[in-house]
Amino acid sequence: MSAFEAVIGLEVHAQLLTQTKLFCGCPNRFGAEPNTHVCPVCLGLPGSLPVINREAVRLALLAALALDCRLQPHSQFARKQYFYPDLPKGYQISQYEEPYCQKGKLLIEVDGGEREIGITRIHMEEDAGKSTHGVAGDSLVDLNRAGTPLIEIVSEPELRSSAEAAAYLRELRNILIFLGVNDGNLEEGSFRCDANVSIRPRGARELGTRTELKNLNSFRFVQRAIDEEIARQTAVVSGGGKVVQETRAFDPDSNTTRSLRSKEESHDYRYFPDPDLPPLVLSTERIEEAEQSLPELPRALRKRWLRDYELSEQACQTLSSHPGYARFFSTCIQLGAAPAKAANWILTEVLRGASQRGLDVDFLVTPAQVVDTLALVESGEISGKQAKELHAALEGSSRSAAELVSERGMRQVSDQGALQAAVDAVLARSQKQVEQYRSGKTGVLGYFVGQVMKETRGQANPKLVSQLLEQVLEGRQDD
Repeated sequence: MSAFEAVIGLEVHAQLLTQTKLFCGCPNRFGAEPNTHVCPVCLGLPGSLPVINREAVRLALLAALALDCRLQPHSQFARKQYFYPDLPKGYQISQYEEPYCQKGKLLIEVDGGEREIGITRIHMEEDAGKSTHGVAGDSLVDLNRAGTPLIEIVSEPELRSSAEAAAYLRELRNILIFLGVNDGNLEEGSFRCDANVSIRPRGARELGTRTELKNLNSFRFVQRAIDEEIARQTAVVSGGGKVVQETRAFDPDSNTTRSLRSKEESHDYRYFPDPDLPPLVLSTERIEEAEQSLPELPRALRKRWLRDYELSEQACQTLSSHPGYARFFSTCIQLGAAPAKAANWILTEVLRGASQRGLDVDFLVTPAQVVDTLALVESGEISGKQAKELHAALEGSSRSAAELVSERGMRQVSDQGALQAAVDAVLARSQKQVEQYRSGKTGVLGYFVGQVMKETRGQANPKLVSQLLEQVLEGRQDD
């Protein structure tokens, strides 16, 4: 065990799913031609005035309530001043001394246990534009993203490993997706993370000098970057050196972090209240309205499914990882499917063909088709193997399961007389295996079942086939 322990805090920037930007009416959409979703406000032109987006405030409220934060009825927007080409005003409208909420918490599950991680604050702010470097030797700026509404969720420095950091991010992302606050898209940058990492001697209470890892855009890169930075800092301190407070970038190709610049302190930004924006006042009515619209969140869903349906932990984790998955499963239950069987079928068959983008999931079958397929298996009309064939035929079709079974002649053969003839034929040509079974190698029964299924082109009722085989092989009489 290392003589040092890691101390990690995360700053997550989550873009809010509004139609327009935070302080103007420009579209809030990813992927448009550069510099086409801009106006005097987000370009920072003289004389333009910002106006707060009401929907952005509602979404920010939902996030605060879901993370058990203490709401501040009165908050203030501030100007955070720094000079980058992608920040046209020369300052970012954010919140500093008076954020709209503080002191929340997030429960994470890691290594079979549960930990509570404190949330220092959540504040609202606008995003900057995007710089692209190295284009024909130039740097280009796209200001479409400038003014996009964000919430920044700042954790307490209570994470102790890269695995805990990744678990925190996954749980936070799932909550924001279930709320409809954020689409969770790491590749497009709508959910991104900065990690503050330091080390200290085990048992020490004082925090070490931290470095900030910027814009980590995948859970895998978060873990790799944090592990590499912990190893780098440990080597520096063990060699008698001192860690320098700075901002660093992670290079996934070399698996190393590199220095970008010295780390700014809050006084470097020269915050002051934005004179163009009045204080943000959260009325009791607005808070109550947000509370009433909170959906059932992933952790509550998992607990309920474990308690009521006795699903496995893994099944609950997967089905609660996206609201589309949870809705599909819940609809199957409402239509009468047995929870365990529905969950297993969704995990093994349905999700294999599903495609996810943001809050949307495209399923190739409907819950009704799944429920009807499972009912046909339960009634003995089709076998499990036939059910998989039926599922493949239903993908992308509006036909019912019963229609396709009838059309394709897929009904399972459960006529004892017809099956007995197939059983007798298989046993007659498998004398070696018959002797093996009767000498105690009963595992060979699976061979016989497979041969009968082949004989009947997969239409035999496998349970009835097993019973008939055992009766003949053991010389028992049919009850």
